[in-house]
Amino acid sequence: MRRAEHDEITATLIEENYLNEERFAIAFAGGKFRMKQWGRVKIKYELKQKKVSEYCIKKAMKQITEEDYTKTLQKLADDKYESLKGEQYLIRKKKTMDYLLHKGFEMELVRRAVEKG
Repeated sequence: MRRAEHDEITATLIEENYLNEERFAIAFAGGKFRMKQWGRVKIKYELKQKKVSEYCIKKAMKQITEEDYTKTLQKLADDKYESLKGEQYLIRKKKTMDYLLHKGFEMELVRRAVEKG
């Protein structure tokens, strides 16, 4: 494919709204949150790795409601803590916090969720 054809096809895809960075960011953030239950930190990091603009990242983060976010975080915290029944209290707490941080949730929210559970 020649360069001119490539540019023409790309321009057409953008005009027809098939290539849309904002739409991609919103779909990516929503999907990773709902399906993989990732936190905001991990989603932002992954979008930055894909060179998505800061504007689109902010727009995508607004799609995740605070209520859904805290509900998901609390459920993950409770489930993980419960799965570590054989461990001592502090070890269970530490492993639960590490798990949630690895999922991309913010430290302060993780601390509150573990204390609450």
